[in-house]
Amino acid sequence: MNDNAAAAATPGREPGRRRPGRWAWLREVLLIVAAALVISFVIKTFFFRAFYIPSGSMEPTLEINDRIFVNLMVPGPFELTRGDVVVFQDELGWLGPAPVVDQNPLQDALVFVGLAPDLASQHLVKRVIGLPGDTVSCCGTEGRVEVNGTPVDEPYVSDGAAPSDLPFAVTVPEGKIWVMGDHRDASADSRYHHDRGAGFIDIDDVEGTAVAIAWPLDRVQPLSTEEDVFARVGPPSGAGAGREGGDR
Repeated sequence: MNDNAAAAATPGREPGRRRPGRWAWLREVLLIVAAALVISFVIKTFFFRAFYIPSGSMEPTLEINDRIFVNLMVPGPFELTRGDVVVFQDELGWLGPAPVVDQNPLQDALVFVGLAPDLASQHLVKRVIGLPGDTVSCCGTEGRVEVNGTPVDEPYVSDGAAPSDLPFAVTVPEGKIWVMGDHRDASADSRYHHDRGAGFIDIDDVEGTAVAIAWPLDRVQPLSTEEDVFARVGPPSGAGAGREGGDR
């Protein structure tokens, strides 16, 4: 029997074709891993990114050690809305000096491709209460936060906490937002920093909006924007829109 006949007699094997070696198999695995990393990096850069919650200022919505996914397309191409939970860079120094965090190479790689949060990042998570031009105050005759003169019921505020223990009345400047934590008794937010001129957050510093809790597994869930809370709020008055903000 010649070689061609022997090859033809072997089931599942074509004449003149060798089985792929280990290097070919390894190369395919490496290509798949590389493609996955590139896709993860693109998603992290343009679409979604993971963040870590280090404090209880957003309880009960977000708890300490929660990992969240943030939509990087808000703001731009999509707009911010009142009630959004936003992650923003700490350009105003709310957090103080950056912490020193030891991470191994694997953790660094996961952070780089967006599969793990950067524990050393100087970011904060709060809820948008006022948009540019809005007049925000607390507390009115009904004991609630008011936006453009309309009292709002805030179901996300921590049980037992007042809408605000700090009285305030501000007009949000153009290009800025007014943010507050859901745990009003334990949130050093726009109210706390307003007196030193650092209460308004620049929209350009907003990384995106939180859309889901991704970890731990027993807390995996989408996050509501709570737009209904502000459904009755009207637009800013002509006198308030575009002002540079401050106490009224």
